[in-house]
Amino acid sequence: MTKTLGIIGGDKRFLFTAKAFADDNWKVKLFGFTKISADDYEVCNSLKEIKNCDLLVFPVPPVKDGVVNAPFAKNPIAFNKELADSLMGKKVFLPMKEKVVSICNDFKKVDCKDYFKREDFTLLNAYITAEGALQVLLNNFEGSVLDSRILICGFGRIGKCLAKILKDLNADVTVSARKSEDFAKITINGYKPLHTEQIKEVKDFDVVFNTVPSLIFTKEVLKNTHKNTLFIDLASLPGGIDKASAKEYNIDVIHALALPGITAPKKAGEIIKDTIVKMLKEDNG
Repeated sequence: MTKTLGIIGGDKRFLFTAKAFADDNWKVKLFGFTKISADDYEVCNSLKEIKNCDLLVFPVPPVKDGVVNAPFAKNPIAFNKELADSLMGKKVFLPMKEKVVSICNDFKKVDCKDYFKREDFTLLNAYITAEGALQVLLNNFEGSVLDSRILICGFGRIGKCLAKILKDLNADVTVSARKSEDFAKITINGYKPLHTEQIKEVKDFDVVFNTVPSLIFTKEVLKNTHKNTLFIDLASLPGGIDKASAKEYNIDVIHALALPGITAPKKAGEIIKDTIVKMLKEDNG
């Protein structure tokens, strides 16, 4: 029997998720894609049409501005009790389950599997995010990566991947962190360590990447920053850079969100599909 997948919202990467499942002989239905051409799949206009699927998938992030994150939908898809009730008894794969439940408590009753928590997913997603960050740099930086002085704030998954990519391109890479074990890893990998709390000014860097989702680059820090420094904020909203102060001091800031869906949607979509398939196999023993 042909299995049916329903995708509720999402950016371009979820069209490639749909294709990857279709290539594995799944029937695919899309809900929230009425603004684009998706002739290879059944595009649904209501929850009633999609809720009978064997498997339902939500996008990254699942919610934006209080509704389902569905940039290709003509009308907003409410993220509410009605949506949760329509998913009861179904296998639902979504990211950021805790956030989802905090927005709509009725999702506590839904059988939700969080693919965003998987280490295999987060590592691969971090790498293509770092690749996307490099593309943002190349598109907006007037200098060359070669010998550029670059600060990466944060040594999480994205920070680690980005530091390696930039060092391999012969940039002069400094990485800030807070943990002593991170300082050791930063040094061992050939980067220059900097304690995040010591960032009081930015005067020796051509480019700053921020990966920390808390305010690091305050008005006081930006006040003591060279005006020709390019800031690229990779952290989730509201980010780690005081955007209003940056504008006041005429400092360029690019808030680069959801990069996998912009710079590598095909690979990002395939990673989501592969992660969900692994989770299904694990559930089935």
